[in-house]
Amino acid sequence: MTQLKTIITSHKHDKPILVDTLYNNNYISKPIIIFCHGYKGFKDWGAWHLMGKSFVSSNFCFIKFNFSHNGGTIDQPIDFPDLEAFGQNNYTRELSDLNSVLNWIETEFKNDLNFNTSNITLMGHSRGGGIATIKADEDPRVKHLITLAGVSDYKKKFPKDEALKTWQKQGVMYVLNGRTKQQMPHYYQFYKDFIENEERLTIKRAVTKLDIPHLIIHGDADTTVLPQEAYNLHAWSPKSILKILEGADHVFNTKHPWNSDHLSEELEKVVAICLEFLKE
Repeated sequence: MTQLKTIITSHKHDKPILVDTLYNNNYISKPIIIFCHGYKGFKDWGAWHLMGKSFVSSNFCFIKFNFSHNGGTIDQPIDFPDLEAFGQNNYTRELSDLNSVLNWIETEFKNDLNFNTSNITLMGHSRGGGIATIKADEDPRVKHLITLAGVSDYKKKFPKDEALKTWQKQGVMYVLNGRTKQQMPHYYQFYKDFIENEERLTIKRAVTKLDIPHLIIHGDADTTVLPQEAYNLHAWSPKSILKILEGADHVFNTKHPWNSDHLSEELEKVVAICLEFLKE
């Protein structure tokens, strides 16, 4: 398996995007899967690399990347050394980052026999599922959409009433990262940007308009993004395929770091379901 690491710098937010491209260098044209990580996530979290290798073994190209403002850096892409960038992140930045990755793929791999740039799947986990969904609606380069434990409504994630007023007054609120024990900032610009772009960032609007194949996978033991959100997505996108995995939690029974050489049973099922969906 070939793994390329690339730094994309030509996008409007002036922070680089670190990209991994996994594929077999066999000069067979491969469908491309772009994986979008979730909140407090990164491309090298847990078992995502093993998931990518599983797709590569079935002759897909798997691309994973860090959103530019996810809190990582080029030199330290795991965890969150740049909390200032994390605090300045928002949904429109992430959509812009994803667009930069799509543009890079279109240019970089256009004439490479290993890649089929006309067959691109977006796959998003958790918050990244919402980003993938919105982008799939607005970009004709995307041919398939897969969400893993995806969210259905960004607005309800924000504070309300007095908590919202306090956030506005103080300009920042902090969320504890239970694993790293960091107090992670969210500047009020996050909410302001959402309100200014609410129509675009409404997942229900995007998913209702989808006219491409759409797979929704969720665990029935997910306490972070409740399974009801998957049912919401499926109801709004009636042509979608919904798979609820028994006993699977928000990260499909993996963790970070993931020290095993094998996927969890639940994540293996995710890969199998995705492969069946993509090969139809």
